[in-house]
Amino acid sequence: MSGSNTYRLRCSLPAHEMDVRGLAVAAYPDGAFVSVSRDRTARVWVPNPSENHVYTEMHCMNGHSNFVSCVCIISPNETYPRGLIATGGHDNNICVFSLDRPDPLFTLKGHKNTVCTLSAGKFGTILSGSWDTTAKVWLGEKCMMTLQGHTAAVWAVVILPEQGLMLSGSADKTIKLWKAGRCENTYTGHEDCVRGLAVINEVEFFSCSNDASIRRWMVTGECVQVYYGHTNYIYSLAVFPNGQDFVSTGEDRTLRVWRKGECSQTIRLPAQSVWCCCILPNGDIAVGASDGIIRVFTESEERVASAQDLQAFEDELSKAIIDPKTGDLGDIKIEDLPGREHLSEPGNRDGQTRLIKEGSNVEAYQWSMSDGRWMKIGDVVGGSSQQNSKRVMYEGKEYDFVFSIDVNEGGPGLKLPYNMTDDPWLTAHNFLQKNDLSPMFLDQVANFIIENTKGHTIGPASATAADPFTGAGRYIPGSGGDNQGFGADPFTGAGRYIPGSGSPGTVPSGGADPFTGGSAYSSLPKATTNIFFPNTDGVMFEQANTTQILGKLRELNNSAPADHKLSDAALDCLEKLLVLVSDLKTQEQPTAEQISVLWRSCHWPEDIVFPVLDILRLAVRHPEVNAQLCGGTEGASLCNHLLGLMSPEGRPANQMLALRTLCNCFTGSHGRALLLGQRDAVLSRAGDLRVVSNKNIHVALATLLLNYAGRLYGQPTEIEAKAQCLSVASTALEVVQDKEAIFRLLVALGTTVAGDNTAKDLARSLGVNSQISKYARVSDPAKVGECCRLVLDNLQ
Repeated sequence: MSGSNTYRLRCSLPAHEMDVRGLAVAAYPDGAFVSVSRDRTARVWVPNPSENHVYTEMHCMNGHSNFVSCVCIISPNETYPRGLIATGGHDNNICVFSLDRPDPLFTLKGHKNTVCTLSAGKFGTILSGSWDTTAKVWLGEKCMMTLQGHTAAVWAVVILPEQGLMLSGSADKTIKLWKAGRCENTYTGHEDCVRGLAVINEVEFFSCSNDASIRRWMVTGECVQVYYGHTNYIYSLAVFPNGQDFVSTGEDRTLRVWRKGECSQTIRLPAQSVWCCCILPNGDIAVGASDGIIRVFTESEERVASAQDLQAFEDELSKAIIDPKTGDLGDIKIEDLPGREHLSEPGNRDGQTRLIKEGSNVEAYQWSMSDGRWMKIGDVVGGSSQQNSKRVMYEGKEYDFVFSIDVNEGGPGLKLPYNMTDDPWLTAHNFLQKNDLSPMFLDQVANFIIENTKGHTIGPASATAADPFTGAGRYIPGSGGDNQGFGADPFTGAGRYIPGSGSPGTVPSGGADPFTGGSAYSSLPKATTNIFFPNTDGVMFEQANTTQILGKLRELNNSAPADHKLSDAALDCLEKLLVLVSDLKTQEQPTAEQISVLWRSCHWPEDIVFPVLDILRLAVRHPEVNAQLCGGTEGASLCNHLLGLMSPEGRPANQMLALRTLCNCFTGSHGRALLLGQRDAVLSRAGDLRVVSNKNIHVALATLLLNYAGRLYGQPTEIEAKAQCLSVASTALEVVQDKEAIFRLLVALGTTVAGDNTAKDLARSLGVNSQISKYARVSDPAKVGECCRLVLDNLQ
């Protein structure tokens, strides 16, 4: 980008019948871009070498039942070599189009309110943001994960170059960094709604806000620069290829070009809201505005519009009506303004604004550095902001206005009362709801209010309301324990329980079980056999020293409070049950009384319950106990009880044994059905335990993930469940140090992606490859490095 040139109009495209809300550079053909509008369409524009038509509409797409508000381009792949176009709208949907048909290939449904921002990543992933306060990650036709944490509308999202990192900006004034579905950082500094985000490089990004500022951030959290220049809301940003210079647009009717940290050029447009911008491959800038027109600006002398078109643009600009309430010009007192002689003095910077008095009118001029002259940019209405309106009575209350809205031709008008301190969109929403009118009219009614209250004093906005389109104020659509005293197995004294007969798969002759480590495990030849995954048998925690468990149980029972002390008969029941479930080959069946005593005992106080949980951990492997405790309503009660014991504030002993119990529930059909049904809650709570510094907990967490992955293997329709497994495994690998836990997490990852191309694409988009590559060099134990290399091979 040449710093010596200034941008001038290349062309104006009367592209849409309503506001142009989004622009994106198309993947095909070269030089093309896509626009979306409140007229419910998306359109593809291609360069046209003829002089009169610089761009021609190539393709028009329809699929939304309401306004279209955002667009992104999905990169070309083997199936769609021209890429795909994704659009989001006020119908809460995302439509995905190809270039060879006007209707969507498919529609993504899941958001509960307007989809107002989209970003596409590698391998076909889409990140969406919505007024429902969430962001969602999509792959193919499925929602992979929902990012929850913002308390107001998510107005901006972007996928960062480092795989797995995503950003979201919200009307709650914050920006959040997400990795593998979890919030890793929250950036604060903006004083109002965050409206736009733009990537600079792998470690930096820009944000813009309704507070009229642009901020430059490090991904690590530091705000390194704040840019001021706009005088009203800033809606969009686009970064030049040099990664330093950028452009911005906003509610002050301007496109601004920023070079070397300074606003080097201000281009005013004859439209109030300049909603969006994008930088075209040739360095030109396309902007979309509230007048439905797309304007392209260029530095190239060869591409500048004709003198006639430039004059037409300047004439259009000079006829614009400027409302001083936009904040751009401040309070105006006509009597204090100079006359036309004020324009004989040159400006001192590009974009400088001057107001002059022309009779009883006020005119606004802007200094053009390239032309060396003042250009008229409009007439100012409502010269002084100190006007006041008379109050009107309606239904016993005073209002600044009471409008009559004609809904049915020939029918009576509906009354709409309004105070200047009210929020126009909230008022419009309440009006539509009260009169049972379609929410599709929200924009029209709100804009009617705004247009008919211009020039009047606007008081402070209600703290609880905000503009759902500009995000002013705060818009709300819809409304670790430590390991102290528990580093080792409390019963055997070993560093961890040793998994028993649960085989992870076929073991080659002369090899060893990579989970039990039976005999010394040696590195297998790199050649063909993968003994690690997919692991569909599961891994259980079966080893136990029954003598020590019973001894600890009796010891704690003796010192237990009287109301919790078990009778001798109850202790005998537990002892018989433990002996029985320790040897699953016996023909004897547990009695209903034994199972009942076990369940009641599981509710002992948390400081003494752990030996009972160890009996439960062994008992759920028995078919009868599995059926009784995991089936029906009892299953939900068991699951909720174990999740309660796994709270991050709980005791590490109970956390570990609850995890192990869940792992062992996978031995029976009732347990598997229970855990698959409760998967979201179980994995969410289990994932939270990654921060507990206890290797036994980490091994149990990894084993639970492995067992889930085994049950999901061969089920391509369960992509959302696989996405959660990938997310939890990925976040756990960031903190887990124990090599056995790492190994099991790698097996879980390998099993999750095995034979499922969609899951592989998702893993790649989450950055799993780069995250686990460091384990490929681990040689002690050798199984970690070998398994890691096999996972990486699968993800190629």
